[in-house]
Amino acid sequence: MTPTVKAILANYESDSPGVKANLARILMHGRLGGTGKLVILPVDQGFEHGPARSFSVNPAAYDPHYHFQLAIDAGLSAYAAPLGMIEAGAATFAGQIPTILKVNSSNSWATAINQALTGSVEDALRLGCSAIGFTIYPGSDDVFAMMEQIREMSDHAKAVGIATVIWSYPRGGKLSKEGELALDVGAYAAHMAALLGAHIIKVKLPSDHIEQKDAKKAYDGFDSSTQAKRVAHVVQSCFDGRRIVVFSGGAAKGADAVFQDARDIRDGGGNGSIIGRNTFQRPRADALAMLDKLVGIYKGEE
Repeated sequence: MTPTVKAILANYESDSPGVKANLARILMHGRLGGTGKLVILPVDQGFEHGPARSFSVNPAAYDPHYHFQLAIDAGLSAYAAPLGMIEAGAATFAGQIPTILKVNSSNSWATAINQALTGSVEDALRLGCSAIGFTIYPGSDDVFAMMEQIREMSDHAKAVGIATVIWSYPRGGKLSKEGELALDVGAYAAHMAALLGAHIIKVKLPSDHIEQKDAKKAYDGFDSSTQAKRVAHVVQSCFDGRRIVVFSGGAAKGADAVFQDARDIRDGGGNGSIIGRNTFQRPRADALAMLDKLVGIYKGEE
C-alpha cells in the first residue's frame, strides 16, 4: 500500500478494517492503483434511460460481460452497476475488478424525483462487492426519505465491512435547470453526501452560476472563473478533502471535452472520474483509447 492511500484511509477514522480494506481494494486496483486517483465505469443507464438509448449505438454493450471486460482491459479502479448487470457476470469476473452495487434506481417515465430500492447490502455481500452505491436528489420533496434509506443501508453496510458511495444530484423543488449544476448547489450537495457518511462522493462538474439567493454573499469575491477552481471548492466542501470525491462524465460529449474535464478534476484536487456513456457508447477500441488517455492524465503524464 502506498503512502498516498494510507493517508486517504486515515481520514476515515470511525471505520472498521473491513470497510478500509474494501476502500483499499478500489484505491489500489488497476493502472491508477496507489495514486489516490480513480477512474470508475458506471453502467446504470439502462435503468435511467432505457436499453436502446443506452446501448443501440454500440450493440455489443447490451451484453453485461462487455462492460466487465472493458473495465478490466482498461485497467480501471472499479465497475458500478445495478443488481442484474453484476449478477450476469459475477462468476466469470469474480475477483478481477472491484464492483460497486447500485442499490437504487429510477426510470425515464417516472414523474416523482425519487428512486426505488433495487438491491441490498446482502446482495452486495453475496456478489463480493466492495461498496454499495446510492443516489440522492437534494432539492426533491422525496430527498428526506432517501436520506433515511441511505442512513439505514450505510449503517448496515459499514457493519459488514462494505463501503458506501453516494451519487448526489441536485434536482427538483425550487431549483432551476441551470441551478442543478450551480457551484453553490453542487458544493452543498457534495457536503450533504459527506454528512450522510459517504466514503466516496459522486457529483457533477459545477458551472460558475450561483443559484441560491442566500448564498450569493458568501461567494462575493470568490474566483470561480475556471473549472479546476470550482472542482477545488467542491473538494473543500467535502470536509476539506477528507473524503474521496469523483465527478460524473455526464451526457455524451466530444473526446477533447472529456479529457479537459479530467485535467480540471486533477488540477482541482478531485479524486477522479466516474464515466459511463462517454466510453461504452463508443466502439471498444475507441473506448479503450479514451480510457488509456484518461488514466495518463490522472497519472500526470499529460
